[in-house]
Amino acid sequence: MSLMSLTAVALGKKIQAGEVTVEEAVLDALEQIEKKEDTIHSYVTVLEKEAILEKAKEIQKKIDAGELTGPLAGVPVAIKDNMCTEGVLTTCSSKILYNFVPTYTSEAVKNLEAAGAVIIGKTNMDEFAMGSTTETSAYGITRNPHNTEHVPGGSSGGSCAAVAAEECSFALGSDTGGSIRQPSSFCGVTGIKPTYGTVSRYGLVAYASSLDQIGPVGKDVADCAALLEVIAGHDPKDSTSLDRKDLDFSKSIEEKKLLGMKFGVPKEFLAKGLDPEVKEAFMETLKVLTSQGAIVEFFSVETMEYMIPAYYIIASAEASSNLERFDGVKY
Repeated sequence: MSLMSLTAVALGKKIQAGEVTVEEAVLDALEQIEKKEDTIHSYVTVLEKEAILEKAKEIQKKIDAGELTGPLAGVPVAIKDNMCTEGVLTTCSSKILYNFVPTYTSEAVKNLEAAGAVIIGKTNMDEFAMGSTTETSAYGITRNPHNTEHVPGGSSGGSCAAVAAEECSFALGSDTGGSIRQPSSFCGVTGIKPTYGTVSRYGLVAYASSLDQIGPVGKDVADCAALLEVIAGHDPKDSTSLDRKDLDFSKSIEEKKLLGMKFGVPKEFLAKGLDPEVKEAFMETLKVLTSQGAIVEFFSVETMEYMIPAYYIIASAEASSNLERFDGVKY
């Protein structure tokens, strides 16, 4: 069995226990990439093997010395290609940025590096994060690992496909209007769009600034909780960053506090256009919640018909403002 079949948290525990070395984990990830990339195409850039292994050795020394004790130390991670990485090509899957090598690293990625995660590469995406299928990348389409005739969703399709195809343990994506959650669903992995301001946007190539959030993609909720704990936190370089105190997300999972928790379900979400199988799976999930003591209430959102038009107006206006710097005149 590939080490990449393990959850990120499970692999991290094995590395901390000395059952697996960081180098072994990295080599396993690179082996999976070599086997599957021609078919799946999750990545735009895979880092040089020598550089990754050198980094793996550095991290292993820190783990052995007791300097890195976090749950994700030594675990291979993939980064969506719209987050700046110092010295590493960052294209946003656009030919406009075919040679853009940033001189700084985005805050979320810096936090990951400080926690000892090993960056394997940069993942494919819809160009400048505009799309929902990962078919608009200038570097080719990404395919769904479960069925290559299907799309993986988008715009973080490369990150979600990489986790689903076991080409990394976990990944970072970004979500403006569903770009982590939708491809996570399509690829059968777990993805979260954090509350706005929880994760710094510093170093993220902006699509719609008032909507964008960097978030985790993992094999399960525990992976996402561990990753979110690492990347979350106040950042003075981001004027919209929140100074939150409740960042112990893993503890919430362990305590399983569903008793009395209320879940609201908009009736409009279950209206026409919803696939019967998807609806059935969703309703089964609600049954599980209620069996654990949660309260599920159905309600109506009368403004639902205006939400998508409003989103497109806001997102398009902000994208026009943000991305004009790449027109070759102002940048």
